[in-house]
Parts: sequence; C-alpha cells; structure tokens
Amino acid sequence: MTTTPLEGSVRTSDGPSAGGTTEAARSPRTRGVRRGGRFAPYWFLLPTLALFAAFTAVPLGYSVWISLHKVEVQGAGLGSHAREEVWSGLGNYTAVFSDSLFGTSVVRALGYGVIVIPTMLGLALLFALMLDTPKVRSGPFARLAIFLPYAVPGILAAVMWGFLYVPDVSPFYFVLDKLDLPEPNLFDGTNLYLSLANIAVWGGTGFNMIVIYTALRAIPQEIYEAARIDGASDLKIALRIKIPIVAPSLVLTFFFSVIATLQVFTEPKALQAIENGIPKDWSPLLTIYNSAFGRADIYGASATAVVLAAATFLLSFTLLRISNRFTREDQA
Repeated sequence: MTTTPLEGSVRTSDGPSAGGTTEAARSPRTRGVRRGGRFAPYWFLLPTLALFAAFTAVPLGYSVWISLHKVEVQGAGLGSHAREEVWSGLGNYTAVFSDSLFGTSVVRALGYGVIVIPTMLGLALLFALMLDTPKVRSGPFARLAIFLPYAVPGILAAVMWGFLYVPDVSPFYFVLDKLDLPEPNLFDGTNLYLSLANIAVWGGTGFNMIVIYTALRAIPQEIYEAARIDGASDLKIALRIKIPIVAPSLVLTFFFSVIATLQVFTEPKALQAIENGIPKDWSPLLTIYNSAFGRADIYGASATAVVLAAATFLLSFTLLRISNRFTREDQA
C-alpha cells in the first residue's frame, strides 16, 4: 500500500513530524508558556493589589495595632520617659462599648438615616421614572439640573445651607418675619436632624437618580410596546415593569446610602462652625475625630474606628446576602 505525502507528514507521538521536530523536543517550551499564562492574570492584578495594600490593608492593620495599646503615665507625668506606650489588649474595645457618647452618636446616625434614605431614594426613583417617560420635555437639562448638586463639594453645600439656616442672614427668616410667622430654630432638637437630612438629600438625590435612570434606559423598548398594546398605562408600566426590573439598582443605591449614613461627617462638622450648640460627637465619625484630635486619645479613637469599620462591613455583607437570596428566589 502506497503512502501519500499527506499521510506521511502526519505527526504522531512516537515519531517525528514532517519538519523533523518531535513532541518531546517542543514540550518544555510549551510547558513554560502555559506556566507563564497561568500567572498572567495575577501580574495584571499586581498594581491594584499593591494600591489596596498600601492605602487600605496597611492603614487598617496599623489602626488595629494601635487600638491594642495605650499610654501609661508614670509619676507626675513629667520628663521624657514619663509617658510610655504599653500593651492594652482589648481594653480600648471594652471602653468603646461602654462609652455612652459613642452609643448616642450611633443612635443619632440611625435617626438621621431613617429620614435621609427613604426620602433620597424615593425622590431619585421618582425623578428617574419621570425622565424615562416618552412625553418628557427638556430631558437633558432636567437630568443635569437634578445631578448638579452632587457635583458641589459636600463642605461647600453644608456651608451654603448653614448660612440659609442662620436667622440673621437667611432670606427664609426674612420672609417669615414679614409674614409674622413663627421662626423655628433649625439647629435645635429634631430640627437639626431635618436640617442635616436636607443637605444630604439635596446633594445625593442626583447621583442615585443617575444610577436608577441608567438601569431604566437599559430595558428593551419592546417590553413597553407590548404592555401598551395590552392596554397598560404609564403608571402601570412603571409599577409593574420598571420598578421590579430596576430593583437591583435600588438595592445598590440603598447599600451606598446606608454606608454614607454611618459615615456622616461633613455636614455636622461644617455646621458646628456656624452653631456652637451642635455636639462635637454628634455622629460616630465626629466622635472618633474628637477623641483623636480633641482629647489626643489616638488609641481609643483607633479602637472606635475599627469597631465602626467592622460594623459597616457586617451590615453591608448581611444586606448583600439577603438581597442575593431574594434575587435567586425571583429568578427561580
């Protein structure tokens, strides 16, 4: 039987190929390439991991280390060796959980969040649905106008609204005075919660609206057309189609809002320069700030910061697990 050239050039594992190279001769290079390709994704991740380690992991680890120490004063506290850093263990953490100021600040932050989160997300959803309707006019201008407050730095927004809350310079109080209406104190009691919440809602609604609006624009138009053929109105389409589909975006904005609530700092800190009656430890972050720089207790402040970071992580993780469970049930 005659062997054709094509058949003769077929390479087998036992013999040479047409080019004269064997599989055994080429295998080391192949194994090296495969080994290099296996680690290629980690090389691409190396810059991100380095930045994460430098700006997140290392500072957090140092904060944990500092929180396990304290300063011990010897004698009258005079001299170069009178103050010594010693091991404290969990003593600072015990002090955090027994600190009434920190507990009160957490309660204030939760009350602040109860006002801010539903109001801000409700307005963001309403604006997004209104901008997504076919009959809307001046849509680009409306989106820009709603989003623009988010572009204003938080400290500037707090100072601007703070002066609007001061009776001596606020035009609102001037109008109330001319109309002989009562002039409320916006820095006292419950009014302070509303004043701070107003600043947060004014600045954060635009960002959340853009997130929800982007999710709405990704919905295929054929779904709306089929619903309108079946006689559904714009209100029914919004309630039964749009809102259920953008539910993941609502969950995402809710997570961001919860984290921002626990980290509220700029608004009360800026208003403290305008009104001295606002407590220096109004929010958890203000408590940490006042402990570190007001009382020079960086060890207790580090412990409080670690506790707050852990609570934020656990809360976010729990909410995310609950959200994923409901998402899987809906898909099933």
